[in-house]
Amino acid sequence: MGRGKANRKTMGESPWSFLFFVIYPIFRSIIMQEFVLEVKSVTKRFPGVIALQNIDFNNRKGEIHALVGENGAGKSTLIKVIAGVYRPDGGEISFNGEKVVWESPHQSREAGISVIYQEFNLFPELSVAENIFMGNEPRKRFRLLDFEKMKQESKEILDKFGIYIDPSRKIKELSVAEQQMVEIAKGMCNKTRLFILDEPTASISDREAHALFERLKMLKADGVSIIYISHRLGEIFQIADRVTVLKDGRLVNTLPVQEIDRDTLVSMMVGRDLADIYPRKSTKRGKEALSVNDLTMGKTVKGVNFSLHEGEVLGLAGLVGSGRTELAHGIFGSIPIGSGSYSIGDRLFQATTPKESINYGIGFLTEDRKNEGLVLGQSILANITMPTLSEFVRKGFIDFHSERNTCEEEVDKFGISTRNVDARVNNLSGGNQQKVLFSRWSRTCKGILILDEPTRGVDVGAKVEIYKIVRALANDGVAILLISSELPEIVGMCDRVLVMREGWITGELEGNDIREESLMHLATLSRTE
Repeated sequence: MGRGKANRKTMGESPWSFLFFVIYPIFRSIIMQEFVLEVKSVTKRFPGVIALQNIDFNNRKGEIHALVGENGAGKSTLIKVIAGVYRPDGGEISFNGEKVVWESPHQSREAGISVIYQEFNLFPELSVAENIFMGNEPRKRFRLLDFEKMKQESKEILDKFGIYIDPSRKIKELSVAEQQMVEIAKGMCNKTRLFILDEPTASISDREAHALFERLKMLKADGVSIIYISHRLGEIFQIADRVTVLKDGRLVNTLPVQEIDRDTLVSMMVGRDLADIYPRKSTKRGKEALSVNDLTMGKTVKGVNFSLHEGEVLGLAGLVGSGRTELAHGIFGSIPIGSGSYSIGDRLFQATTPKESINYGIGFLTEDRKNEGLVLGQSILANITMPTLSEFVRKGFIDFHSERNTCEEEVDKFGISTRNVDARVNNLSGGNQQKVLFSRWSRTCKGILILDEPTRGVDVGAKVEIYKIVRALANDGVAILLISSELPEIVGMCDRVLVMREGWITGELEGNDIREESLMHLATLSRTE
């Protein structure tokens, strides 16, 4: 009894005891409630690879937390651990203040975690509404599906993004951008407390991206926590509160966005300064390789005139819908030309098919590498040598030894990261897939190369390598037409820039006049101004 009284007296008299037993638990409870998600010292191993090593990461309630890093940094592995796709080999995860060990992704979804992965997870033969409510379908009496309610609620969700898609349409009938918006809408139909988005704007227009950002801000205001992954660094500064950088499976740093600038962020991601990203521009310009005269294509391209020279990187800038991509397809012969003409060198030429353009030395690396550029089910070797297979034919048979040697040389030349040339292209990262296409076109077309969004969906490190490839090709005399929506890319890479708006060329910039402000001014300029 005496001991008990003494202990109670000590507790009552000591301020430290009061702090420890009363104040600390209250303070810790507040902190635990603040973090919807806590990842502590998480490690994930795969055979021969440590994908994540002692990662600490957290998300506050009503916070947009950006997660950035090069391909292979561990971003996708981390979100799959958070979502229950992978079980960590070490460390722990807390969600809503409780330690969790997900047995499946279904468990994490039931708890309120929605993930929009970079690769679509849609059923092409089902309707938009059925895909949005997959696994969460509203039902009527006798457990029958309520299709009308599905359509109505799907329409309401899509309307919030300003996307007007008929919920009855099948997924296979939609464009890539529309499918992306359906994926995002899927995540909105659950009672989401943590929303994870992996490259959500890679395939959508600026208008759709703006609508997405507004919706994310609304979710944030409602207390939803968001993890946002993107290679478009401008988006990070536009919507994120904090940013975490991963590199080679390790945590580099976590900082408030207002305490960091683009140069510092890039330096943390790739280990080099922003000034080192773009190679030195060329001051030389060879003879005229392409001359376009009064080219018109319906309402998308209107009386365009320009020239492109050997050894030059000519930029084609403008907002989405300005006609840049249509112009490129017209020159390549994949879209019919209405009127006008163009010349290659001193020869008048107008392609009616891509094959004709290729025969004349024109190559085209399209913005949609997966559907229009690569044969995903085939090997690296097949994708590189496919257009030039005839050069390996000896007495009616393919010289496979020569083909393989050539392909291995290309892999080394372009720094394609792979174990061997027989690896399937769809297993490569976005940056390595682009390098395969560069290898193919550099072997096929020696004169003119059109690049439409050549760094879309690739990380900063891969961008640096692609920029070096582009400049090396130009230095070898290839005339390059570069289309990009990223203004820093246009400024950093191009010797000269044409700016388009609503099918017209509104201006031309060269040398030190190529600045982001000038580009935006011309991109928003009407033809009468």
